[in-house]
Amino acid sequence: QVHLVESGGGLVQAGGSLRLACAASGRTFGISAVGWFRQTPGKEREFVAAIIRSGDSTRYADSVKGRFTISRDNAKNMVYLQMNSLKPEDTAVYYCAADMDISLTGLPGTLTSAYDYWGQGTQVTVSS
Repeated sequence: QVHLVESGGGLVQAGGSLRLACAASGRTFGISAVGWFRQTPGKEREFVAAIIRSGDSTRYADSVKGRFTISRDNAKNMVYLQMNSLKPEDTAVYYCAADMDISLTGLPGTLTSAYDYWGQGTQVTVSS
């Protein structure tokens, strides 16, 4: 079992920055990758960014490339999402998720079905 807790959300003006944090506890040694997803009312949860355990491989949605950076601190069981140049369309509830697939190699997954554990989410609101 893995427990994930997101923090760092809030209200920010367009062009501003936020840093989200995802704290993992429990069977963290089994985590192969951590992803960030976001969701707005009435829409599917969408992929934002992901990072594998070693930190050597990351993936980003096209909509956030160049603006968001994912990083991890394995010693602290933390994953971060630095969000810069925020836009109103970035407004959403942001979730972190853990992939427990021990056979994962190469790039982390972008599908919600690839992830086994989810946090409760943190609201990010970007005003125009």
